[in-house]
Amino acid sequence: MPHATTLSDLPDRATLLARSGLQFVEDMIAGRLPWPPIGHTLNFAPAEAARGRVVFEGTATFDAMNPMGVVHGGWYGAILDSCMGCAVMTELAQGEISTTLEFKVNIARALSPDCPVRATGLVQQKGGTTAVATGELRGIEDGRLYATGSTTCLVTRPGAG
Repeated sequence: MPHATTLSDLPDRATLLARSGLQFVEDMIAGRLPWPPIGHTLNFAPAEAARGRVVFEGTATFDAMNPMGVVHGGWYGAILDSCMGCAVMTELAQGEISTTLEFKVNIARALSPDCPVRATGLVQQKGGTTAVATGELRGIEDGRLYATGSTTCLVTRPGAG
């Protein structure tokens, strides 16, 4: 299944809540659910998922460049927010959802367009209402560290209580 191209292509609340977070991410990777459009826009997608860990892979294109001729920091933030947020999602039980409360990105070096990268998100802690994850952005071919990130996510149970 390709990425979503309209709002109606995105999974509805019932579809989301019927799966554990890990099942939801696995279904996106396997193509049983559409990928969100941001991945198509920014040229990255989830590649691997396990409980507490998600890997995204992508390549920034010319459209993500800043005036200095390197990849804009927002691209780093988007791929790191995605891998860290999805890592948190893999820890969610059926009926739970999460959203990013805050995230921070530390850029270690400039990224040139057309350099394939791997962003790995790891959950550090998941509680009843919040979860914390970290992320690393590394070059696939050169193994170099391009950025790190951290996030805190809000965990809720819609309709509960």
